[in-house]
Amino acid sequence: MRLPESMRDAARAPLGELIPDGDVDGRLAMLLRGAARIITVGDRTTERLLSMGAVPSLQIVDGLERRSARAAPDPGGAHVLRVDNPAAHVTRGAADAIRRAMGMEPPVRIHVTGEEDLLVIPACIHAPDGAVVLYGQPGEGMVAVTVGPQVRNKTAALLASMEEGDDETVAG
Repeated sequence: MRLPESMRDAARAPLGELIPDGDVDGRLAMLLRGAARIITVGDRTTERLLSMGAVPSLQIVDGLERRSARAAPDPGGAHVLRVDNPAAHVTRGAADAIRRAMGMEPPVRIHVTGEEDLLVIPACIHAPDGAVVLYGQPGEGMVAVTVGPQVRNKTAALLASMEEGDDETVAG
């Protein structure tokens, strides 16, 4: 699925609680307590959690930050899956990898060739209730989404409203 230009501004709206950069460390400790799973989308977000001593169950990274190359955080003992996912897309392969990763023994890292930003959507769709999905909001902080039926329905509707691409870029 491809995010049309007309939806780009709406897609930038946080799916959950926006935590300002200065409040992230203290607020995360409270949010992550009792989380069914911790899922990070983005290199900086993943790196920040790892530096706090929290190992995300699922880490989705692309080796980029604001479209500039950077060293991906050390995966530690994470099992690594690799997928292709072009910018502004959610490919079937990426969505399938996220679904598969949810059934694997954590930690799991999905390394994306392309861009991982929109993979927050299938992460929220396939995460179990009570999981916390974290991703960066550039220039503002970090977004924390606690997954439940309402979030799952919202992200499924967002995915359904995206434009269908060719067979390689249709999320299933």
